[in-house]
Amino acid sequence: MEALPEELREKAQEWLTLDKNQDTTSEIESLIEARKVTELTARLASRMTFGTAGLRSKMGAGFSRMNDLTVIQTTQGLCKYLELQFGKEACQERGVVIGYDARYNSHRFSRYVANVFINEGIKVYLFSRETPTPFTPFALRRYSCVAGVMVTASHNPKQDNGYKVYWTNGAQIIPPHDKGISQCIDDNLTPWPTSWEISNIARNPLITDPYPDVKDGYFSAIQKYCYRKQENPASPVTCVYTAMHGVGYPFVKMAFEAFGLPEIIPVEEQVKPDPEFPTVAYPNPEEGKSALDLSISTAEAHGHSVIIANDPDADRLALAEKQPGNTNKGGRGNWRVFTGNEIGSMLGWWAMENFKKNNKNFDGSKVHLICSTVSSKLLRSIAKVEGIQFSVSG
Repeated sequence: MEALPEELREKAQEWLTLDKNQDTTSEIESLIEARKVTELTARLASRMTFGTAGLRSKMGAGFSRMNDLTVIQTTQGLCKYLELQFGKEACQERGVVIGYDARYNSHRFSRYVANVFINEGIKVYLFSRETPTPFTPFALRRYSCVAGVMVTASHNPKQDNGYKVYWTNGAQIIPPHDKGISQCIDDNLTPWPTSWEISNIARNPLITDPYPDVKDGYFSAIQKYCYRKQENPASPVTCVYTAMHGVGYPFVKMAFEAFGLPEIIPVEEQVKPDPEFPTVAYPNPEEGKSALDLSISTAEAHGHSVIIANDPDADRLALAEKQPGNTNKGGRGNWRVFTGNEIGSMLGWWAMENFKKNNKNFDGSKVHLICSTVSSKLLRSIAKVEGIQFSVSG
């Protein structure tokens, strides 16, 4: 270690002192032995920045990576921040929800998150299997928890993982909570004595598996609250679906069943969870046709005209429709991939149409269509025509 700059040597020693995972400890030791100053600096000189999306980074050893130690440190900070905001007793009574996807290390990371909370006496609703991200905020609201954590890197490449935090309202955290949590993380970097002990977590009485109840509750809720064409629920359209090697397929299948829609046709090469993402380098369905090649091939083979795609944690949606007329090179139909703004506008229009149908004499001054600050303002035009209010949410 003498060949390293003093500040970097201190950081390396700090890591070796705090980390109890032999794999990541050996990783840093090997870099030290090889005198990889640039790589050690990238891994140790700075920490991951905690923001409104939580954390997201490459997996591996170092303070700037996702690993057991940084997950423990982050959870200790989050735990203390929640106790400051709600009081320790309320946190213990209301609890937290923890979900995870099928990426490498997501299951283990979720156990470290749960362990920190239960050792503070806080009950934890810990999913027993990988689930789509929307299950976590749904469970949070269902059980009136103070917060939720979803271990996922969403649509990032396979080497990444992440840590999404949901506030008590079921939404991802916003300022000033991100800065408050970040400060509490910095104040709790040394693992508490019990934070590494996850061997008996499954038998802890503070742990509850919410999966059966949440699964049933979620699909009952979408039947109750989501608009559907009541007068003719049977649809002639059969959709091709890709899970992008993520968790979505069984849950989208259940959603289609809940609405009485025809069974979806899965893209077989991408239907099962696979953290290698072998058919897509960047598993983001919003990348366009390049990400949907196998979906288009499947749709063409079955003669179907609609494609639905999720990202690996099933909280991002893409839609494509085969257009009439010209065909592309190779005889494949001309496919249009809708943008997020177009999908959002269609959903907003559909909500508006159903609201009008169910509320014949509504007061337009009390009805709003809402979009985010980064969305297009297509909904503003719809609101103007319909005589209702339009709002922008941060």
